[in-house]
Amino acid sequence: MSGDNAASLNNFLAQNGFRRSQNIAYRPACEECQACVSVRVPVDGFAPSRNMKRVLADNSDLIGTIAPNSYTSEQYALFRRYVEARHPEGGMAEMSVLEYRAMIEESAVETFVVEYRRRGIDSAFTGRGEGDLLAVALIDRINDGLSMVYSFYDPTLASKSPGTYLILDHITRTRKGGLPYLYLGYWVEGSGKMDYKKRFLPQEHLTQEGWKIR
Repeated sequence: MSGDNAASLNNFLAQNGFRRSQNIAYRPACEECQACVSVRVPVDGFAPSRNMKRVLADNSDLIGTIAPNSYTSEQYALFRRYVEARHPEGGMAEMSVLEYRAMIEESAVETFVVEYRRRGIDSAFTGRGEGDLLAVALIDRINDGLSMVYSFYDPTLASKSPGTYLILDHITRTRKGGLPYLYLGYWVEGSGKMDYKKRFLPQEHLTQEGWKIR
């Protein structure tokens, strides 16, 4: 995707089940399999479960700050720790610093990063966290919502369910931005690594008849 029509094209493709990787839009199209289902959360109808409220409380010491989609060495160091601990056999395990930079920066649409740090003494005045970078979310803004392109976090925080927290925080950000949907990418029924997505209810799945409430 490039050129003057990149944003409108990305809007259309995202709403029809495509995902963005740098300036390429893609959607799984396996001839005999339709397991990959596009998922989005209608944020106005969402209410956190008891467990999700606990996750919000456990991570209340974090503050997310919006930043340009620009590479930093601090981001990459955190990314390396994350993939080595959580997805050592995954496709991103060998991602070089140049490839990571391209993932963050190469976008022809409205893209930003949310960086999370701990709440500090001056955070009430500055609105910013302090100290080490603990989590990052790469986000596209489309005309009817936010799309979570990729996120990662300090693996030592795993017991606090930071992945769930990042989604909950972006549901709030989507709602505050006056947008109806948070796009979560693909979900595959029976995949343990994707089971967390089905907990965010209500949610819509893209079917051959369009988006349907699950």
